[in-house]
Amino acid sequence: MWLSRRNLWIPALFLLLSSLQPAASESATPSYDDCAPQRCGHQVVSYPFWIIDHQPSYCGPPGFALTCRNDTGVLFLTVLNINLYVLRIFYSNSSVHFTLGDANDSCTFLLSRNTTGVFPFSASDSNKQIFFLFNCSGSDSAIPRSYQNMSCPRFNTRVLFGGEYDPARTLSPDPNCTVGVVPVMSDSNISAGSNYTALLLAGWIANYTAKSCSKCAASGGRCGYDANNTTTRQGSICICPNGVHLGSCSRIPGNQKRSLVIILTVGTTALLLFGITCYFTWVRHMRLEKARRLHELRAPDDTIGSDKEVINAPLVDFFSIHKATDNFAATNKLGEGGFGSVYKGRLEDGQYIAVKRLSENSKQGFEELKNEVKLIVRLQHTNLVRLLDSNLSVQLDWHKRFCIIQGIAQGLLYLHRYSRLRVIHRDLKTSNILLDENMNPKISDFGLARIFGESHMEQNTRRLVGTYGYMAPEYGLNGCFSEKSDVYSFGVIMLEIISSKRNSGSYSMNDSFSLLGYAWHLWAEGRCCELVDPQLIDSCPIFEVEKCIQVGLLCVQDRSTDQPTMDAITIMLVNKNPVLPSPQQPAYTYRTDSPTLMPIPYSQPPELTMSIIEGR
Repeated sequence: MWLSRRNLWIPALFLLLSSLQPAASESATPSYDDCAPQRCGHQVVSYPFWIIDHQPSYCGPPGFALTCRNDTGVLFLTVLNINLYVLRIFYSNSSVHFTLGDANDSCTFLLSRNTTGVFPFSASDSNKQIFFLFNCSGSDSAIPRSYQNMSCPRFNTRVLFGGEYDPARTLSPDPNCTVGVVPVMSDSNISAGSNYTALLLAGWIANYTAKSCSKCAASGGRCGYDANNTTTRQGSICICPNGVHLGSCSRIPGNQKRSLVIILTVGTTALLLFGITCYFTWVRHMRLEKARRLHELRAPDDTIGSDKEVINAPLVDFFSIHKATDNFAATNKLGEGGFGSVYKGRLEDGQYIAVKRLSENSKQGFEELKNEVKLIVRLQHTNLVRLLDSNLSVQLDWHKRFCIIQGIAQGLLYLHRYSRLRVIHRDLKTSNILLDENMNPKISDFGLARIFGESHMEQNTRRLVGTYGYMAPEYGLNGCFSEKSDVYSFGVIMLEIISSKRNSGSYSMNDSFSLLGYAWHLWAEGRCCELVDPQLIDSCPIFEVEKCIQVGLLCVQDRSTDQPTMDAITIMLVNKNPVLPSPQQPAYTYRTDSPTLMPIPYSQPPELTMSIIEGR
């Protein structure tokens, strides 16, 4: 029930989802293979969640049914004709990152009054909250001027956005106004003048409650749901290779168990005897090998080997690298950065590698290398490079380019939001994007990356590092870097991928525009297609290309507060018909030939370490 004054909308948000009711459980006997974990895009879907049209309904409770859009790899719930996208499922703490799939659904979402039924989701206490007013019958003079009018032409009510919800103060200027409180992400920067659409699209965290599957999984089974037997264990069943059970898979019969014990005993004894025979030789060999590897990594003041996490990283001896790169031949040189050169090589097993070789006199370069190796070892994601990776040159059609753009966005979203380390890359550029054999992008070169704490939004530095053309204005001018620094670099990369041009070049008839200025000039005049690589213009979907150009221009706007977050960018890219704001003119619109023209507002110029424009 909605109240007339301090109506808290959060419980209703999750209760309205009860309108989604999948079909009743199939009468067929549950199959063990049918309920195996499913992949949708970059996410793995497992109990209590299950995918409609891919799995039978007995693979999970009805409230956890999801839909997978195969062409984009997007998971969502459809409720009252509203798509709620599932950005990520956190199985470890039973929570989900939901977001609106389309900005046009904001009004329907806010004004829905369906509060029937029960649904297993509730708003997380980690969220922040924003509030809206509607159905106001009082005078407009009582409404603060800072409140924003929200456009809802299909609804017979005026909706106002008031900013962040504070339970300690009076929200409604009129006792007849209805107040709706909505959860948003905890790191949202909220004021009455905030972009409420961006806040809604960034989503919120929801907790869910489901019967534990640990006992069933430990016995080798897969959890499921029996809609016809909800009184016992809340409908939970354990689907095993040999049938369906209530709590866990049945134990092995006595004779089989005795046979298994005998087999295990004999096998263990044989392995133990073999181990004793080889023990002293093996221990001696491993000690010598470990000492040799640690010696190879030793530096004058410190060693990477002293870090346990880095010791566990893959190690390749120098002789193999020397042979793979043909003695670091000039023909195998891929590029050169501020701390050393990068070479292409091929190991004896056929695996291609990129080898970073530090300059002999660069102690600072060694510190950056340690930082990069530590981050690569500790971060694992399908769009982040691993130790030992490939770098090949190929011709790319539009579909592959669009998939590369989406993959880079997913990798950055993981770094900014979902990794156990909150990481700012600081040197994102096209030469630091590697492609595997399936053309999947891998973000590489973490030598300049920095780890942020949960409570820190931005940091300052007097030692600027990075690459001209990809450096955000606030970083180049003031030394201030944050997640938006990577967003700016991502926007430049998007425009370079679309146009096959470098931002370091000059464009237009008098060569006065940078790539960003040229793209913004064409977009402002409605000539976006002229930016596209001529090899793609006849084969690519124009609406998709124009959307990517506009998203790229939103990323490179002058003010970081106007730039979208990686959460919002990911939604913009997967949404086929997003409502996008108009971008403002980028900061670096006109080309300058000398980097010394960049103003540095310090009494003493900050130390500057740059990569060459061609990349490392």
